[in-house]
Amino acid sequence: MAIFDTHAHYMAEDFCGELIPLLEKMPEMGVEKIMAVGYSLESSREELELARRFPYIMAAAGIHPENCMGLPEDWLTQLEELLAEPEIKALGEIGLDYHYEGFDKDLQAEVFEQQLILAQKLSMPVIIHSRDACEDTMKLLRKYRPRGVVHCFSGSAETAKDVVKLGMYVGFTGVLTFKNSKKAWAACEAVPVDRLLLETDCPYMAPVPHRGEKCHSGMIKYTAAKMAEIKGVSTEEMIEICRENGERLFLGGSE
Repeated sequence: MAIFDTHAHYMAEDFCGELIPLLEKMPEMGVEKIMAVGYSLESSREELELARRFPYIMAAAGIHPENCMGLPEDWLTQLEELLAEPEIKALGEIGLDYHYEGFDKDLQAEVFEQQLILAQKLSMPVIIHSRDACEDTMKLLRKYRPRGVVHCFSGSAETAKDVVKLGMYVGFTGVLTFKNSKKAWAACEAVPVDRLLLETDCPYMAPVPHRGEKCHSGMIKYTAAKMAEIKGVSTEEMIEICRENGERLFLGGSE
């Protein structure tokens, strides 16, 4: 196997001193590449340090919608400086999240839009987070038409088709393996295989049979198996297709 986990969060505090030994074992688990994704300036710098340490890790830097409050005045300048680092291959994760009470729609939209503009300026792919904010997210994606992925996809099959029409990719996590995830199965079925990405979003959403455990990139084979079942191909072929898709998006292969 040559797994490309296109969305993972490897913060040291989440792995209780076991992070480096775990990452050292990734090649033994068939994991060839990992996109370590930031969600704040601080976490983006942590992921960058991992990418500098491990040759099979690349990083993404961005401001997650839940981290829009209290940003320093020069946050966009700091982010642009981070994105200039060669190990950083994408801007993310960014987007909109209306799930919790107390969110500021206007602030989220402002921070999201500024990052989409920055991605255009730098010709970088984006990693999009959208939760309970489908309509507003799609409006901005249609406006800026970025190159990138809507990760941990939770929308309908019709929305998945709309994402693909914009030239974007659709990422699925271990949720695809959960019982009664019919909405996710339908969305996956609607996406052409050349627009699918495999991701863990670790340490969250570990796939069955590890549901409830702390997730890591080595578990992605279970998501791949379910995706392969949905698309009518072998698990190995699905892993290879998604690896090629990830490389095309993040490493500059031809579209």
